[in-house]
Amino acid sequence: MTDIYEKLRARLDDLATGYPATESKVEIRLLKRLFTEEEAELYLQLSPFLEKPQDVAKRLNRDVEELAPILERMAQKGHLFRKRQGDRVRYSAVPYVVGIYEFQLGRMDKEFARDHEEYFDTAFGKTIQSFKTPVMRTIPINRQLVADYPVAPFEDVLKIIENQKKIAVAPCVCRTTKKLVGEECDKPVENCFSFGSHAEYYVENKMGRYITIDEAKEIVKKNEEAGLVMQPFNSQKIGGMCSCCGDCCGVLRSLKMNPNPAKMVQSNYFAQVDDEECTGCETCLERCQMDAIDVVDGIAEINLVRCIGCGLCVTTCPVDAIELIKKPEEELYEPPRSGAETYMKIMQERGKL
Repeated sequence: MTDIYEKLRARLDDLATGYPATESKVEIRLLKRLFTEEEAELYLQLSPFLEKPQDVAKRLNRDVEELAPILERMAQKGHLFRKRQGDRVRYSAVPYVVGIYEFQLGRMDKEFARDHEEYFDTAFGKTIQSFKTPVMRTIPINRQLVADYPVAPFEDVLKIIENQKKIAVAPCVCRTTKKLVGEECDKPVENCFSFGSHAEYYVENKMGRYITIDEAKEIVKKNEEAGLVMQPFNSQKIGGMCSCCGDCCGVLRSLKMNPNPAKMVQSNYFAQVDDEECTGCETCLERCQMDAIDVVDGIAEINLVRCIGCGLCVTTCPVDAIELIKKPEEELYEPPRSGAETYMKIMQERGKL
């Protein structure tokens, strides 16, 4: 008989971002830390699409009065996403990333963090490199850096923020994890954003706090100063946006492992150096999270295969020798309309639909 946690692993592997098996079974250790057997059994029967408790109960032939508290408990433990609209509540199963892992903020301990890091290094980090459709995208840290302004609303950090009715900020789960395993970096921590119903989920689960548009803009300003890369979810309707560093954050760490990060991230921009203005000061080398810049014969050179178009090198160039250039029209990437479409596209590419 197949163990319930192996069934759960297989189910998670069928969802968008996967959950591959390893020889060490570290992925099973993680699941046993996260789920009781009862919760694992129920998760196997839940949909990645939002459902009311009444509909889940009817589908599973269970008493809604008995089932509803279990669904709510699983949402509080980060197994499920929860969306409230008035007096109506709906729940959906979420993948390990983006989902269960991120939702462990406030619950994570050293043992979980250690196992997650082992899993990322041996299996999961390689898996998310293989997606043609990325989970997250890199966008310019500052719209004024782009030579060909204006940029699309879903490429503009400040426009993304200005368009939100509810914004929450939370600690970066990746830097939180690294701190727990004794590998803390010097970047600021409370700077990852969630919007709309995602913001409500983070606040209700005590993972984040509501902030104003002006407060969010101030955090973005500090992100730019700290050299963090802005990574919204890969959709036009954005539920969240991360502030990433190459030392801790899973997406950037995976990109750095790959020989062609520019292709993976689907950025619409690249950095370009004016040879006549560049003084070879090497300031940009320290800012680049992708090791995409070399100084050759006293002039900075951009490796376009590695450049992800974040613009961090542009903001601190003392002689304004670098600018962000929009890629040719035929190479521009338009993200899916919603996060659900993104996940469906990834699942289709992985042969899971």
